Amino acid sequence: MTETTGASGALSCPVTGATAAGPAAEPIALDPFVGDLVGEGARLREAGPLARVVLPGGVPCYAVTHHAEARALLTDSRVVKDIEHWNAWQRGEIAMDWPLIGLVNPGRSMLTVDGPEHRRLRLLVAQALTVRRVEHLRGSVEAISNGLLDALAEQQPGTPVDLKALFAAPLPMKVVTALMGVEKVVSPRLTAVFDRFFSSETEPGEMPKVLAEIDTIFTEVVAEKRANPGDDLTSALLSASEEGDRLTEEEILNTIKVMIIAGHETTISLILQAVIGLETHPEQRAKVLAGEVPWENVIEETLRWSTPTSHVLLRYATEDIPVGDAVLPKGEALVISFGAIGRDERVHGDTAEDFDITRETVKHISFGYGPHVCPGAALSRLEAAVALPALYARFPDLTLAVDASELRNKPVVTQNDLVEVPVHLHKQA
Repeated sequence: MTETTGASGALSCPVTGATAAGPAAEPIALDPFVGDLVGEGARLREAGPLARVVLPGGVPCYAVTHHAEARALLTDSRVVKDIEHWNAWQRGEIAMDWPLIGLVNPGRSMLTVDGPEHRRLRLLVAQALTVRRVEHLRGSVEAISNGLLDALAEQQPGTPVDLKALFAAPLPMKVVTALMGVEKVVSPRLTAVFDRFFSSETEPGEMPKVLAEIDTIFTEVVAEKRANPGDDLTSALLSASEEGDRLTEEEILNTIKVMIIAGHETTISLILQAVIGLETHPEQRAKVLAGEVPWENVIEETLRWSTPTSHVLLRYATEDIPVGDAVLPKGEALVISFGAIGRDERVHGDTAEDFDITRETVKHISFGYGPHVCPGAALSRLEAAVALPALYARFPDLTLAVDASELRNKPVVTQNDLVEVPVHLHKQA
């Protein structure tokens, strides 16, 4: 077997074994700069339910691209999160300065273990984020949303404003840091380091420094909360570790990191993509604002049509697993390509590519499926359910300030995020 070294220093080895696209098919390179996410999703679906792909840095793996096969694999106990099952990792082929190393090996947390250990680490978080408990946060979300909208209203009339920077991004960050009890510790410092973490433009040699800075920030967070505990999730995690030895220091640190990272990125995209969907489909926008279609429909269709997470990294096969006419070989890594899965024609028919809030039923797995389904799904839905109607109630004449085709994706292979979304808040002369 020949080996080559990718630009990031990560070692690239050809993938072998049966594939959905056939033995002669070329693997699909996932674009680190996200020039055409919709087109990439279409190519992945066309390659079959199990496609060979190459991650940025030349790292080969497989991607599941169809709805039914993804559901099956996400509940298959032979597909695990423990990186030690990855052949390339065992062979030492993954460089520590690989830009995606922080996503595939973020340390021990509920994201990286399975079975009883996963349930143990997930329990406290899941208990704090039940639908009922999240509903109690509605008042706080409304207050944060209204404060941001007040600030938007003070912007210079006639001048485009960036809806992401001034509303969609700060809202979920403020909510999740308040939930964790760390709002005075992490912002805006954390926002800046996350921008470097979630970017393909960060130089490979810089990524270890970025990861070290994130660890430093959260180590300070834990120390501050130990000194000043409160009625928040971070204090609850610390209390559990002291009372029952249920969480180690590493597990506490990584759980807080996971909660804050996952707790805001998804909602940014959900809010922005919903606005884009409505603004590019004025007849549907009119139905929503007239009360003919509930905002819940907008949220669920947005999650399907332009799912917040484009590719989730990584899971590993502990044995050969048939997937349709293909095989996911033992020891190979698997990407869950939610961006492709959301528009699967086998589930949504000929209108799978269309944004349609009047669909009779909307089936999607955009928050995952199975044991590792996103514990923050209810919170993200609540934030969107508060933010979107409040935004349009305050600014019913809101329009995009540029054509939707001019909006630029943020250069990060895992997220369906945008650099900015300029809008006019008021009707233009």
